[in-house]
Amino acid sequence: MTIIEKLKELGFATISEDFYRKVQEWKSWYVGDVKGFHRYKVRNGTSMVRCKRYTLNMGKKIPEDWANLLMNEKVKITLEGQKEQVFVDRVFTENNFPVKANEMQEKAFALGTVAFIPRVVGMEAKETGPVPGSARGIVMDYVTVEHIWPLAWQNGIITECAFESIVTVNGEQYCYLQIHHKVNGLYDIENRLYKYRNNNVDTEVGLTSVPNFKRVPRVVHTGSDRRRFVIDRPNIANNFDDSPLGISIYANSIDVLKGVDVAYDSYVNEFVLGKKRIMVKPSAMKYLDGEPVFDSDDLAYYVLPEDVSDGAVITPIDMTLRTQEHNTGIQDQLNLLSSKCGFGETYYRFDGGSITTATQVISENSTMFRTIKKHEIILEQALIELCRIIIRLGNTAMNAGLNEDVEISIDFDDSIIEDKQSDFARDMQLLNAGIMNDWEFRAKWMNEDEATAKKMLPKMEDMTTDGQSEIE
Repeated sequence: MTIIEKLKELGFATISEDFYRKVQEWKSWYVGDVKGFHRYKVRNGTSMVRCKRYTLNMGKKIPEDWANLLMNEKVKITLEGQKEQVFVDRVFTENNFPVKANEMQEKAFALGTVAFIPRVVGMEAKETGPVPGSARGIVMDYVTVEHIWPLAWQNGIITECAFESIVTVNGEQYCYLQIHHKVNGLYDIENRLYKYRNNNVDTEVGLTSVPNFKRVPRVVHTGSDRRRFVIDRPNIANNFDDSPLGISIYANSIDVLKGVDVAYDSYVNEFVLGKKRIMVKPSAMKYLDGEPVFDSDDLAYYVLPEDVSDGAVITPIDMTLRTQEHNTGIQDQLNLLSSKCGFGETYYRFDGGSITTATQVISENSTMFRTIKKHEIILEQALIELCRIIIRLGNTAMNAGLNEDVEISIDFDDSIIEDKQSDFARDMQLLNAGIMNDWEFRAKWMNEDEATAKKMLPKMEDMTTDGQSEIE
């Protein structure tokens, strides 16, 4: 039984399986081995020859570049409360979030959708249910679209969803199904475990009968109308069906991906087929003083099957390589692909047999500027919601005493869009000229709100006064 069939048996409906077939196509381009394209057969006149097409694997390169533009080490998640900042930072560190966030952003752009699911671990459970405040910590599940099954949505926002994962315990495979759905307007989280055999969901087993699941409650009554999962995807419309799941950044550029690899494959084969050869007649293989005239193991030589009356005994064949034509062809395809995927037309360069990217400040590239800002809208919402879920879990499961309404801001890395060094120097001039207030300068460059910036300034003045006193 498939997951879709199992959910239907439990009374839940999800989206069509056809969409997940498209996901598998996008994944094959992400892996770089597309069935029927990268592996194919060609007739050579007498038989069919198996061939493997050379690839630049732009299906990996494009999502990787978008992840590096949007979710890199310079992105700052700031919570105005120090206690809340420390708590969220600790959860992120314990769950390797600085690394996984970039990885999941890459997979979101490759496959269309990812999810972040914070959950508590080690919570004491009684017959009446979980004991509040008894949890040992919060772990994060990172889920890709193949394991995300929307159950309800509105205006493109998934409100109820199921997530599945395949786990192995003591050599046995299980399908762990987590269902987030509303009951009387409040979220319940059902945890179910099934035996998993031959890629099929089999009979259900009790959670307490499997190690690592003994303390997982059958149902968690959250008592909240806010979801405990976060969905992230590229900010582009799904033109394949009406589902709320996102699509790959290159979902509508498959033909161009093929064009890039066809051009690159021809480029590589130009060198393979254009290798210098020396055609020799069998008579040239005569020995001279007990030694062969040439090394028969040298691949530069090709011995003809028989002597012919005309032509030289040794004939070199030196083909002219069409490198410039191939360079132009590959660059044209890359320009098309770059434009289709939101980078503008000049982001990629085929230089010296490898792919390089633009390194200049891209404020001139209005297409890329608008696209980055467009994708940041969804990413910012996802990061803020994730922080709020972690804070709520900290209060309900760990008695952390956190402010759930704390201000949260996301400072993205705009150094590739605007010259921050020039902006800083300009603001310093405005500050020295009295045009900009000192608290405005601090708020902007320290990523603080107005109240915090004003509060911190006296400390700086005190430090300056103390320093002057010591000098005097």
